[in-house]
Amino acid sequence: MASVEENDDRNDSPGPSGYAAARLRLLDTEAQSGPPRRSGLSRITDEWVAALFETAARESGVRGAALVAVGGYGRGELSPRSDLDLLLLHDGRDSGAIAALADRIWYPVWDLGIALDHSVRTTGEARKVAGDDLKVHLGLLDARHVAGDLGLTAGLRTAVLADWRNQAPKRLPELRELGLERAERAGELQYLLEPDLKEAHGGLRDATALRAVAASWVADAPREGLAAARRTLLDVRDALHLATGRATDRLALQEQDQVAEALGLLDADVLLRQVYEAARTLSYASDVTWREVERVLTSRSVRPRLKALLGGRPAPERTPLADGVVEQDGEAVLARTARPGKDAVLVLRTAAAAAQAGVPVNLHVVRQLAKVAPPLPVPWPAEAREELVTLLGAAEAAVPVWEALEAEGLITRLLPDWERVRCRPQRNPVHTWTVDRHLVETAVRAAGMTRRVSRPDLLLVAALLHDIGKGWPGDHSVAGETIARDMAARIGFDAVDVGVVATLVRHHLLLVETATRRDLDDPATVRGVAEAVGSATTLELLHALTEADALATGPAAWSAWRASLVADLVKRVGAVLAGEPLAEAEPAVLNAEQERLAVEAHRTGGPVLALRAREEGDAALGVELSIAVPDQPGVLPAVAGVLAMHRLTVRTAELRLADVPVEGAEPVLLLAWRVAAAYGGLPEAARLRADLVRALDGSLDLPSRLAEREKAYAAGVRRRSVQPPPPRVTVAASASRHATVLEVRAQDAPGLLHRIGRALEGAGVRVRSAHVSTLGASAVDAFYVTGVDGEPLGAGEAAQVARGVGEALGG
Repeated sequence: MASVEENDDRNDSPGPSGYAAARLRLLDTEAQSGPPRRSGLSRITDEWVAALFETAARESGVRGAALVAVGGYGRGELSPRSDLDLLLLHDGRDSGAIAALADRIWYPVWDLGIALDHSVRTTGEARKVAGDDLKVHLGLLDARHVAGDLGLTAGLRTAVLADWRNQAPKRLPELRELGLERAERAGELQYLLEPDLKEAHGGLRDATALRAVAASWVADAPREGLAAARRTLLDVRDALHLATGRATDRLALQEQDQVAEALGLLDADVLLRQVYEAARTLSYASDVTWREVERVLTSRSVRPRLKALLGGRPAPERTPLADGVVEQDGEAVLARTARPGKDAVLVLRTAAAAAQAGVPVNLHVVRQLAKVAPPLPVPWPAEAREELVTLLGAAEAAVPVWEALEAEGLITRLLPDWERVRCRPQRNPVHTWTVDRHLVETAVRAAGMTRRVSRPDLLLVAALLHDIGKGWPGDHSVAGETIARDMAARIGFDAVDVGVVATLVRHHLLLVETATRRDLDDPATVRGVAEAVGSATTLELLHALTEADALATGPAAWSAWRASLVADLVKRVGAVLAGEPLAEAEPAVLNAEQERLAVEAHRTGGPVLALRAREEGDAALGVELSIAVPDQPGVLPAVAGVLAMHRLTVRTAELRLADVPVEGAEPVLLLAWRVAAAYGGLPEAARLRADLVRALDGSLDLPSRLAEREKAYAAGVRRRSVQPPPPRVTVAASASRHATVLEVRAQDAPGLLHRIGRALEGAGVRVRSAHVSTLGASAVDAFYVTGVDGEPLGAGEAAQVARGVGEALGG
């Protein structure tokens, strides 16, 4: 293959076909990737547009003009689908000739289909526009001469840089505000499953902003790792452009495997982890730099007045925070008496003191501690353990301090097992954070619950470690129990406390999964939880950890409904642990509303229903739907299908036979469901009843009606190129003495519960109750079923029913 220098008829012609061929050869050369490809692309583009300029200027006789690359092109960082940012700079003598010159440059670029951001200005005009438009000013900071009058370009660069430095007290706060608006709009790059590599906080825009701050001479970013982080994001964007053929900055899920392969990475998770690490470096550098900018600008505005009053420069105020730690200029720094090379606890003491005071740790202090602090002995001394708990107990203020320690490698030095969860992505869309940040966020949430538990130290440490097993294969709760046991012992807890932490980690999902997927009226449910927890103290801690974990996961993971179910379970388990006898479940007594519905269903021989909104004021609780219908086959799939047809989401579902308080009446089936509208308002009860009557008598073809929605949903999944894992149906052994419990885990979709109900009806089993739980795109449902005789199924029959349901769902 010819080299880039040998393209375009040996570069004798500025023709677009020669440039296009050279560009294509460069992009197809795998050996030239990363910075060499970007600089090579910039170079051949320079040669082409310079030839366009020189030919047009020579033929038109134009003098006093220059072609200037700005923005990313000015930095020589052209990605495969980057825009060309060009400024035609002129001295203002012949505007008509300059306009014609511009056309002869711009049109060949457009003809090749290359996006062009162009302008034609004098130096004075460029400075004026930059003074009015911050983004233009930023682009001009990277101005680079391409062709024409070099003196014009040099003069523009000098003037623009001088303006930037003179206007820094005004422009830097504007630049900071732009960054904050971007972060609010695009999110944190280091936590997003489909990040915008450019706009999100920690992305390429922030890297450009740091260059601008450095050019102002007000502050400079910490440079360690910064160039490598920026290069990583640029390399990923290049691969993304080539994979999609588009000028996109969003790393969509469906592109990640292809991008990872192009970069020679194992898989999309490795790709995301590299992106997150780069973003974390840029985010931390940005935070540190902007704090320094604020400090310097504040100092410049305040110190002249103080100096005039005091007749000299005042000494910085130093406020003691802890042994060896003081606050100075709004940051935690080391006291003059500190011994960083001999005091092994100083790292944690500094971090805890800073977090409790709500101030960041000075960057140079963190780096000094990373270099000279001696390792902690194992197990840790009591003071170190107490400082860790104090740090975690600072809630939100602990986050920036933790991130500062992590940026310099101090967290993994203190807790080596942390490395496996650091920057690890979580592909469940319910999760807002990476694994490591989720653990810190759970500790933040737990800090607000320390007053309601007897051992706040164990709660905070268990919150920090509860998902530590996600860096290992297998069930993360099982793996996490072993790792947490080792880590708790390392931190210095005694054997009893280590056992409590390990139990909390092993069972951190127990309460919410049991409360939402099991029948709490079944004694086996409560007894099983009590045996797993073991003590009232552990139950108290587990209750708080469950809530903190869910709140730190994301808005879909916790609601007043889930909170009420968990609280009910905790109350029942607490009674068992207190020694109270666990009574066998008795038939529930009908309330007045249920009696009315049962009598009406008996009288009419058909279904009757009532909709009642929850009164707690929490929209997440939804609406209660009560139905009474004469006992007959097909009730579950009929009701589920009608609700799906009306776009109602089922939160919980309970079905049971109830006696009608009328002499000689046959029992009726009572259904108590909690539903919510997927969007829009709730349908009228009369419409629901009419459709339910038709579904039960067979005049409403539910499968056909729902098939249309399912087809549209499946097409949407295919367009997103994200294939969910297959459904899984299992038998939960020993979950109940009165019924067989089937667990169904599947991708949530319209009509899912209807299809499950049809499969169970087809298997000839009766559904005693159903417990439906949806987290993001995943449905986890439990069905208590019996044979026609009302008894639990045998092992073989249960396995056969589970296989049948799985096959009906496409598993």
